[in-house]
Amino acid sequence: MPSTVRNSLLWVFEPLESDDTFIQKRMFGSDAAYIDGLMCLVAADRDKPWNGVLVCTSQEHHAALIEDIPALQPHPVLGKWLYVPQDDPAFEDTARRLSELVLARDPRIGVVPGARKRRKPAKRSALART
Repeated sequence: MPSTVRNSLLWVFEPLESDDTFIQKRMFGSDAAYIDGLMCLVAADRDKPWNGVLVCTSQEHHAALIEDIPALQPHPVLGKWLYVPQDDPAFEDTARRLSELVLARDPRIGVVPGARKRRKPAKRSALART
């Protein structure tokens, strides 16, 4: 049964919706935005620290992005990505700026989504084979 709870932060993705490559997917109770097949932003409307916008990036880009957008910080759990919590005074401006950077194809934002790992079938026991 699909969730009836709507993410209050989906407005962050509205500027991206006009892009032909935009895809939105649910991810761990949050919503992820993809452009050109890259996962770029995650809007998380849950309890801290999953309440804000996560920027899908690599650690090599952290310093430059934080310099350009000081409200960003490494996510406290998922440290490979940056984050701006919803209660930050600069949240709305930061979210808008991030959407602009995504649409401009800023090379610092966006990661190739990981391939889902297939589960190996359980080994049959010796008794099951007889």
